Amino acid sequence: MEDFILAEAIEKYVNGEMNASERAYFEEMRQNNPELDHQVAEQLFFLNELEKYSNLKNYTHTIHQTVSKLIDEGFINKNSLRGKAKLIYLWNRHRKTIAVAASIAGLVSILTGSILSFFNSGKNNNIKPLVEKIKEQDDKYRKLEVQIGQLNSSAQGTSTPKPRVESKFRATGFLIDTKNNFIVTSAHVLKEAPHQLVVENTKGEQYSATAIYINTEKDLAIIQIIDQDFDQLSPIPYSIKKGNGELGEQIYTLGFPKQEIVYGEGYVSAQNGYDMDSVYCQLSTSASEGNSGSPVINKKGEIIGIVSSKETNNEGVVFAVKSANIYAAIEDIQKNKDFKKIKIAQNGSLRGVDRVAQVKKVQEYIFMIKGN
Repeated sequence: MEDFILAEAIEKYVNGEMNASERAYFEEMRQNNPELDHQVAEQLFFLNELEKYSNLKNYTHTIHQTVSKLIDEGFINKNSLRGKAKLIYLWNRHRKTIAVAASIAGLVSILTGSILSFFNSGKNNNIKPLVEKIKEQDDKYRKLEVQIGQLNSSAQGTSTPKPRVESKFRATGFLIDTKNNFIVTSAHVLKEAPHQLVVENTKGEQYSATAIYINTEKDLAIIQIIDQDFDQLSPIPYSIKKGNGELGEQIYTLGFPKQEIVYGEGYVSAQNGYDMDSVYCQLSTSASEGNSGSPVINKKGEIIGIVSSKETNNEGVVFAVKSANIYAAIEDIQKNKDFKKIKIAQNGSLRGVDRVAQVKKVQEYIFMIKGN
C-alpha cells in the first residue's frame, strides 16, 4: 500500500499539484532518499520525451497542412511516385519520425518494466519478455533500414551493399593484431555459428571472419577477419598483461550485451575462478549474455582477462579467463607454420590517460561477434 501512496505522491509532485508545504517536504525527502530522487528524475525524463515527441508530431502535421494547402491553391505540383521510388521517398521523408516513435515506444516499455520491478520486488523475471520485445523491435528497425538503403542504392545506380547477417546471438571480441586482423573471443560463442561468422564494429559495419583456434577447456578462441573490405586499423592502444590481475584491482569492460557497445566497471574479487580453477579469475561486476568475450581492462590500459561466464546463483559475480592464456593460445597457433606470426602490442598508449579518453580509444577495436 505504501508503494502506491509513494507513486501517487511522485505523480502529484511532477504534475505540480502539491501545495508549497507539501512540495518542500517532498523535496527534502528527495535529498535524503536517492532511490526516490532517481524515480522522480525518471518520471521527469519520461514526460519530457513525450512532450518533445508531441511537439515533433504537431510540427510535422503543420507542414503537411501547409503543403496540402499550397497544392490545393496551385502554387506547387504534386508528383506521383510508384513502386520502389515511392517507398524510398516515404522512408526518407518520415525516417526521423519513425526513429523517434520507435525510441518512445522503447522508452515506454522500459519504464513500464521499471515500474513493475519496483512494485513487484523479487519478480524480475516478468521484465525479461519486455526487454526481449524491445530488442526484437530494434532488430526489425535496423533490418528495414538496410533494406531501404539497398533499394536506394539500386535506384540511384550505385553498387548494392552486401546483405547484413542476422543471427540469434551476439557476443564480443577484441583485436590483438591489426596487421593480420586477429580477434580474441570466447570459445563457447562459436558453437552458435557453425555455418557463417561475422564481426560487426561500433558503426554497424559487418565483415566476414573465420575461426583459427578454439580451446573449449579454457573457453578461448581466436578468429581472423578475412573480408577484403576491412580497412586495417592503427596500432592497438591497449596491451595484454602476461601476469595476473591484482586482488582488489579496479577494472572495466566493454562489450555488446545489446545492440550498442556497453561500459561496465568493477574489481578483481578473487584470483581463481569457480571451484579454484586457476584458468579464471573472479570479478565483481555485472555482465549479460552478449558480454562473453569482452576484454577486462585495468586502469593502466592492460587487458587482464576475457569475460567468460557469470555465477547464476550470485548476481554480480563474473568469471574471466586470465589474459596469460592468450599468449599460450598464440604459442599453440605458431606451431602451425601455415599461420603468419601474431604480433601483440606490448606497450600500450593508455597509461596515465583518464577513463573516458581510454574508452574512446579502445572501443574502435571491440567487435560484436555474430553468426548462424
